Amino acid sequence: MASNTSLVFAGIAPHPPIMVPEVGREAIDEVRSSINAMASLTERIIRSGAETIVLISPHAPLEARAFVAYDTPKLYGDFAMFRAPAASVQTELNDELLQAITCAAADEGLITLRIPYVELDHGTTVPLYFLQRNGWRGRAVALGYSFVSNEDHIRFGHRIRRAIDKMAYPVAFIASGDLSHRLKPEAPAGYNEDAHFFDEEIVTAIRTGSPRRIIDIDPELRRKAGECGYRSILVALGVAEGAKSSYEVISYEAPFGVGYLVAQLVGSESGYVGTAGAPGAQRVPDTAPLPTLARQVIETFVTDGKVIEVPGNLSELLGTPAACFVSIKTREGDLRGCIGTIQPTRNSLGEELIANAINAATRDPRFPPVRSDELPHLRYSVDVLSPPEPTTIDRLDPKVYGVIVEDDTGLHRGLLLPNLEGIETVSHQIEIASRKAGIRPGASVKLFRFRADRYGEEEPK
Repeated sequence: MASNTSLVFAGIAPHPPIMVPEVGREAIDEVRSSINAMASLTERIIRSGAETIVLISPHAPLEARAFVAYDTPKLYGDFAMFRAPAASVQTELNDELLQAITCAAADEGLITLRIPYVELDHGTTVPLYFLQRNGWRGRAVALGYSFVSNEDHIRFGHRIRRAIDKMAYPVAFIASGDLSHRLKPEAPAGYNEDAHFFDEEIVTAIRTGSPRRIIDIDPELRRKAGECGYRSILVALGVAEGAKSSYEVISYEAPFGVGYLVAQLVGSESGYVGTAGAPGAQRVPDTAPLPTLARQVIETFVTDGKVIEVPGNLSELLGTPAACFVSIKTREGDLRGCIGTIQPTRNSLGEELIANAINAATRDPRFPPVRSDELPHLRYSVDVLSPPEPTTIDRLDPKVYGVIVEDDTGLHRGLLLPNLEGIETVSHQIEIASRKAGIRPGASVKLFRFRADRYGEEEPK
């Protein structure tokens, strides 16, 4: 990524509410590829270090001559109109960046109309739902496109990019939009035998890194396709122009006769570089995707019975052998499974995490195996353990150290992680660890302590 830009990622995301488990329920199996691709897209954004995401949706309120921007301190959207009111998203508006976008656009004669206290449309809410569900946390700017010319949409993208580059922190851009709505006779907008050419042209253009092919698409073909993502993509192309491109189709599918595309236009494995001398330049650590990986492992195994491969290009931590515990909890905070290893048993933490995640979901003797209908209601955390060291009672602290209790024979061992709710004293910590090991009260034991770095998902508010 060039050193004079704060744009760290740009991509395209679909927005069918049926992807949301609380909405689609059993039908989500039909869009599993898109759901998994959104997890991958989120991980890339987390790796990029993006602190703010700018989204543009075709379903925001439409103005003939102006682009629109949601203008409320807390951006909120839910799926009540899709019979899932409990599924919702909320994030803080980045007013600084929105103001910069408004001014930059005005310099080119482009109007940005700020609409106060309006809930987010589903074209914004669906991508934001998956970003938050997969571990991204940050502020957002939510926009909608207009009826102005294609060229003005590209110019609006240029002005967004100009505003982004004035920020002293990393920013990502997501174009929300579905492709053709007329790919099958049973498609919601009917069928057109030429509609598939629109999707093929978009997908081919991204795979070959040829944005001009998208800009030059025949308007008549767009009409036949009945698409709703074209102008969002034009804005994204304007944002991405001049950046170090990294075009990739992460996923494309059309199970219901509507084309769903997840793609990357700009990305950087090395994360945020920032403007020269910019204060606050930072990068989300490589450990951020750990609970995201645990979620992918468990959801894939429970729904498809498949074990995912260890991700390529492992970070230094994921590529190093380390013991870990994977914990599964319900949204209410109740434990649903927890299994791990005291010492590394595999060649890398990535392999260790995958094995322990599957075991936590299927082999914890305290619980039945996780069912597919539970998946939308679960949260994940990963504890990465330091090597255990011998210790004594006076060197323990249940808030700082986990403990391993072992009997004199070495045949019975019990472990308790640090900083657990309800564990306030060393004696209580040792008592529970001993009970887990089947060691009788008062028996002679050996003590070991370890630290644990905990990485967990947060419940979207």
